[in-house]
Amino acid sequence: MILSDKEILTQIKQGKIIIDPFREDCLGSNSYDVHLSQYLAIYKNPILDAKKENELIELIIGEEGYILQPGELYLGSTVEYTETHDFVPFLEGKSSVGRLGIDIHATAGKGDVGFCNHWTLEISVTRPVRVYAGMPIGQIIYFRVYGEVINPYHTKSNAKYRTKNPKPVGSMMFKNKF
Repeated sequence: MILSDKEILTQIKQGKIIIDPFREDCLGSNSYDVHLSQYLAIYKNPILDAKKENELIELIIGEEGYILQPGELYLGSTVEYTETHDFVPFLEGKSSVGRLGIDIHATAGKGDVGFCNHWTLEISVTRPVRVYAGMPIGQIIYFRVYGEVINPYHTKSNAKYRTKNPKPVGSMMFKNKF
């Protein structure tokens, strides 16, 4: 079941959903709009290794924006820090963003109960497009969880992405055993 705008507000008041900064004008009928931060990153090496930590090059989006190029994977982040307790957050791109040929996540649109952080975006484009810090980039939809959650994300000892960080975070696949 997807939470309505009224229910999202109720859960924010109860502290079960945290969005910081929160702007009521970003609340949709059943979602909340999130915005692209000033931080982008790209991988330094053209060949990535799943068993190693891959170095990132940090980029800052200036007032003039930044032109994303096809064939490059950009890591971005949301302005908003979010926490969810008792709900599963799903991050989807806004249709206006998709109509510009921007995809904001390659595979990771679902968060976990207990996710407490800024969202790292896996951004790719179909043609060159200029983006701006603060532009609406996606929307979070909250699903109710049925049953007790035994191991929320923020309490897992092996949770790789729980250190609070407003900047994009690269893959930590290398921390897995395989």
